[in-house]
Amino acid sequence: MARRPDLVGLTVLALLSVRAGHPYELHRLIVDTHKDYITGLPRSLYHAVERLAGEELIVPVETSREGRRPERTVYEITDEGRRELATRLRALLESPGAERRTFAAAVSLIGVLPVADALRALRTRAASIEGALAGLDGHLRALRDNGLPDVLMIELDYERALSETELDWLRRLIARLESGELTWPATARRELLDKVLGQA
Repeated sequence: MARRPDLVGLTVLALLSVRAGHPYELHRLIVDTHKDYITGLPRSLYHAVERLAGEELIVPVETSREGRRPERTVYEITDEGRRELATRLRALLESPGAERRTFAAAVSLIGVLPVADALRALRTRAASIEGALAGLDGHLRALRDNGLPDVLMIELDYERALSETELDWLRRLIARLESGELTWPATARRELLDKVLGQA
């Protein structure tokens, strides 16, 4: 059985790739930016931070205490952490085998990749879905030719409809990226993060 992707760890790496922060701040960002695929907060977040620090993908850079509040450790992402983030995120974007919730999580973090990398990953995914749809169409034709009633193929028709809808959405997203209508320079990511933090 394939290991489930660590979406909490991936999100922590993505947020720290934009700016250093402490776990409480990361928690606020996750809630404020509606990363609803993350469950078990705040415990899951603290576990992810501990695990990533143990793997040296993030490192503590500062510890501070304000008044009577608990001590807070600020973390930043390492170069190895940046490479790991890009590798994990590209894999989730490219692979149509991932469950839809996982893909939605990957899409929500796509802005940490360079646009060219994001485009390559999305094109790979689109090509895989096109191939899967062609195979499914052939399978459905063969079943119908063998006299199987449509009522016994409803689940295949459902899967085909979902895949076709996703492919249409991917093609629109790819076109927006190719035309420059959608882009995300690194400075814009930081400004957006600062704005979210300022409103919290």
